[in-house]
Amino acid sequence: MRRAQGMWSVGFVLAAVLPAAVYAQAPAQRGGGPQLPAPQNLQVLPKDMPPQQVFQLMQNIAGALGVNCAYCHVATPPPAAGAAPAGRGAPPFDFAADDKPQKKAAREMMLLVRDINPKVAAAVGKSPEGATRVGCVTCHRGVAIPRQLSDILDETAKDKGTGAAITQFRDLRKQYYGAQAYDFSEGSLVTYAQRATQANKPDDAIAWLQLNLEFFPMSARTYAGLAQAQRAKNDTPNAVKSMEKAIELDPQNAQFKRQLEQLKGQ
Repeated sequence: MRRAQGMWSVGFVLAAVLPAAVYAQAPAQRGGGPQLPAPQNLQVLPKDMPPQQVFQLMQNIAGALGVNCAYCHVATPPPAAGAAPAGRGAPPFDFAADDKPQKKAAREMMLLVRDINPKVAAAVGKSPEGATRVGCVTCHRGVAIPRQLSDILDETAKDKGTGAAITQFRDLRKQYYGAQAYDFSEGSLVTYAQRATQANKPDDAIAWLQLNLEFFPMSARTYAGLAQAQRAKNDTPNAVKSMEKAIELDPQNAQFKRQLEQLKGQ
């Protein structure tokens, strides 16, 4: 039982899933459920792991990475000319093949998880059962290649400009908002804009903060960030207006009030 539990945690990093169609078309068992084919070429999971457990494990993994079978597995080639067609329920993928690098990387990630979970338990001073276990969803959160939103935007802004990065943000937000994939909270773009201000790119910072106001129009932090960027441009009148708006939205914020006094003193 302990080995099975450990392997379920380790398996959370394998990026593949048996298709529902294969499961649905499999022949029925005596108990009325479908009979899944025995898994082949298992190298990290136990070789005697029941097919149903493998199937359920792959479903969890697929959801965590936002992928399907084709991400790791090679499609089964069509029958040769003149050959008899495959029977009903034949799998559309060669699950045993190791052709795709994603599958090979998945095995290494599984071994990494196997190695790290005992270290997590030791680090927090808890038993293996009491410690939070690392799985694929810990990093991936619904995307195949886990990256911070700021890193993605940085790369696009560097290669294509801030306008393209803003468009990319809108697209990602439309696709992933409400999921765990990226941080679309109020503070995310505020922090990103502050980095632009510190890098002496106040125009970029203002563009990001104006975008943030579309989604969080009552964000005092966003107006305070605008004031900082406008101050960096020596646009004191607008910086004062932005800071006054921040205080209007957060009247108890002593830091905002000090910053406003400094701006007016200039």
